[in-house]
Amino acid sequence: MPYRYRLEPQRRTPWERIRDGLAHFSTNSPSRFAVLIFTSIIALWTFLFMLPAASATGEITPFADALFTAVSTICVTGLAVVDMATHWSTFGNLLVFIGIQAGALGVLTLASLLGRVVTRRLGLRQKLIAASDGNPLRTHAGPVSESQAVKLDEVGGILATAAISLVTIQTISALFILPVFLATPGYDTWSAIYDAYYYAASAFTNTGFSHHPDGIMPFEHNIWFLGCLAGTVFLGSIGFPVIFAIVRRIRTKQRLSVHVKLTLVTTVLLFFIGWIVIYLLEFDNPRTLAMDDPWFRPITAGFMSAMTRSGGFSTVDISEMNDATLLVMDMLMFVGGGSASTAGGIKVTTLAILFLAAVAEAKGSPDIHSFGRRIPVDVLRLAISVALWGATIVAVSSILVMQLSGAEFKYALFDSISAFATCGLSTGLTQELPESATYVLTTTMWLGRVGTVTFAASLASRHKRQLYTLPEERIIVG
Repeated sequence: MPYRYRLEPQRRTPWERIRDGLAHFSTNSPSRFAVLIFTSIIALWTFLFMLPAASATGEITPFADALFTAVSTICVTGLAVVDMATHWSTFGNLLVFIGIQAGALGVLTLASLLGRVVTRRLGLRQKLIAASDGNPLRTHAGPVSESQAVKLDEVGGILATAAISLVTIQTISALFILPVFLATPGYDTWSAIYDAYYYAASAFTNTGFSHHPDGIMPFEHNIWFLGCLAGTVFLGSIGFPVIFAIVRRIRTKQRLSVHVKLTLVTTVLLFFIGWIVIYLLEFDNPRTLAMDDPWFRPITAGFMSAMTRSGGFSTVDISEMNDATLLVMDMLMFVGGGSASTAGGIKVTTLAILFLAAVAEAKGSPDIHSFGRRIPVDVLRLAISVALWGATIVAVSSILVMQLSGAEFKYALFDSISAFATCGLSTGLTQELPESATYVLTTTMWLGRVGTVTFAASLASRHKRQLYTLPEERIIVG
């Protein structure tokens, strides 16, 4: 009887089993993997914020406050239920700084980077995860135009661009801001450098955190400082794919895609519309713009319009603004910034697609056109889904906040939209909410940062081929 060799199963270490399990999970369910990674980071930061070393007094921060701060930090929101200037120690402020850097990369981009660490390579699926952060249609089962902002073979470049942009733009912005603090009495060189980089990071990540008791109010009339913050917020809000495309355009003269053009045009248009409307509604309000000199009022109005992109900084008391102004800012915050950016909201391209669809319908055109290109119907369906998803989150959150806190509708709506859009602007309601209502805003921030992107990606990736069609029947609409 011949001797038979029996192959013994290769024994794997516990780390290898965990790595293989995560690699399998990230490959078969990228959207859920992204949510798991993002939520795990929030859980870790919550634990770290609860440590006595994280608070200035050496006491344990209550779970609700630690969780809210962790979500606001990782989701780059900027809302706070504690005094960010006095509550946290040096270690706590370091956690905030690192957290906003991690959150700025985005849910899917961060997941793809961690997936590469786990699998030791950036495979096709990881590229799809990363690319879908800039365009969820990348996970679509059907054909995708090669004129997208980021191609699959450029995903490595966009990941590098995201990391390099964080460091480069923040450093340049900090250098521009630095003279402001050096010229301020009481600042030494190292304190000025620290504060300059802190505000540059908070602006580029569109977080809006300030570690000063009065926020940026001491610099409310410093045009240079306000201009640096507004410009940095703008760069953070247009999105890494747009930054990558602009850099590529400068280096190779390659034409800009429709996505880039729509993002830039819509962002600039909304900024000027918000600037004009906020000025017209508030220029004679004695509690807001009318407190400034007449020549400075347009500057304050422009700065507040820029902050609705998701910046979160404010030089006026928002609770004293007119109801009409609050409603305008609600709409601007709900739209937010660009796709795969540090800003939140439903994104400017979503609004642009919905507007172009309305124009096409008014003209009786069967197709949606933009910059000489036809927009596929599935893009419109995705835009509608994201907008409805966002509106539903805001509506439920506002109702619950009003019910649990007894707040007025205009304040509950404003802070709920700010939480969903990860903006950080507040009427002052957030810090006065009972613990039950803070959990509502915590969930709203999480859904706003994670929900719209992953929801869009999951919709696109679940496209099924159907071999038959049902009979068509038109219904009455409108």
